[in-house]
Amino acid sequence: MAPFLQKLFGFDPQKNSVRTEVLAGITTFLTMAYILAVNPSIFSNIADMPNGAVFTATALAAIIGTLVMSLYAKKPFGLAPGMGLNAFFVFTVCLGMGYSWQFALTAIFIEGVIFIILSLTKVRELIVNSIPASLKKAIGAGIGLYIAFIGLQNAGIIANDDATLVTLGSLKSANSLLFIAGLLVTAVLVALKVRGGILIGMLVTTLVGIPLGITQLSAVVALPDSVAPLFVKFEWSSIFSLDMLVVVLTFLFIDMFDTIGTLVGVSVKSGMVDKDGKIEGIDRMLMADAVATTAGACIGASTTTTYIESASGVAEGGRTGLTSFVIALCFAVALLFSPLFLAIPSAATGAVLVVVGVMMMSPVRDIDWDNYREAIPAFITAVMMPLSYSIAHGIMLGVITYVILNCVTGKWKEVSLTMKILAVLFVLRYALM
Repeated sequence: MAPFLQKLFGFDPQKNSVRTEVLAGITTFLTMAYILAVNPSIFSNIADMPNGAVFTATALAAIIGTLVMSLYAKKPFGLAPGMGLNAFFVFTVCLGMGYSWQFALTAIFIEGVIFIILSLTKVRELIVNSIPASLKKAIGAGIGLYIAFIGLQNAGIIANDDATLVTLGSLKSANSLLFIAGLLVTAVLVALKVRGGILIGMLVTTLVGIPLGITQLSAVVALPDSVAPLFVKFEWSSIFSLDMLVVVLTFLFIDMFDTIGTLVGVSVKSGMVDKDGKIEGIDRMLMADAVATTAGACIGASTTTTYIESASGVAEGGRTGLTSFVIALCFAVALLFSPLFLAIPSAATGAVLVVVGVMMMSPVRDIDWDNYREAIPAFITAVMMPLSYSIAHGIMLGVITYVILNCVTGKWKEVSLTMKILAVLFVLRYALM
């Protein structure tokens, strides 16, 4: 049995325990399973994308991506459609720019193919290294603000106002009160470091919503809906447009930085680093992520990426592909509980978005706020995402600001050629809007 596990998952019986790996996989699943409810909730804003098919596509993308990570990279990381990337898909590309969801899936497919190519070459490192660390950190924080804002808006806590654009919504409605209760419960569980605290908080909120008439639960177990309405629904008519270039680059940047940040952070914490500071198997991990994104686009899922919640399983002792294999099995079982996940109300998913938004803010502590050449572009990047309701605008305006500010203050030699090219492309994008 041991040689089989070693060949399949990189499992070493001298260092690893089957029981520990299984428990680690279950732990990671519990911390990231909220995406099964949040993703359909976010995509419900697009009228012609059926919720049931979105749920199935989300689970299948997680299963495929995590299995590739398990069997190819042999690492203990879980993958699923990424937070922030799903919001960019829905609220920027489809609702903001007015493109169809087929256009967005096409962009994700192209991004995945590019990511595969970049993972096979040194170009990936060139692009990643060309973006200043301050902007990378600001992108993650900005996405956190953005998805938290979406959660507050969907729950009715933040409402539209003709005079001030936004205002505080009614705190007396049943939906708002359920959101507040859910946020408090989830926050307490997370603060106490309860395993699966986000998922538990979301399920508790959902159950409380039943007697309030907010949660409409007709069943718990059922066969999953087909992904046929979403399967390979690509739109090639606009692939050579400037908008497609901007959308693909945005998906690519967010996916790349999010993946690398997650893999580096969790790998360092788990000791999966050699004596020279290099992460063991990083190329295979990046390739697994790239393949997952491409395959996910084919079945109708938004960009699939490695989850930072994998750190929870690693903290439990998960070190091999057996951990990620267990995560994939858990997502497969979850496919049978689609009525339960789809019944979770916006008040519950909104609370999750706020908590996840908080978790994404931590990188800003490493930005040098006293160096205004770094601080101002970073601030523009982060704050413009929620204010413009667009991750893409945040990134583009941040890049433009960074290049202009550093060039006119005598630091133009320190700005990479890649950044200068991107700034020019983004300026042209706004000039031609």
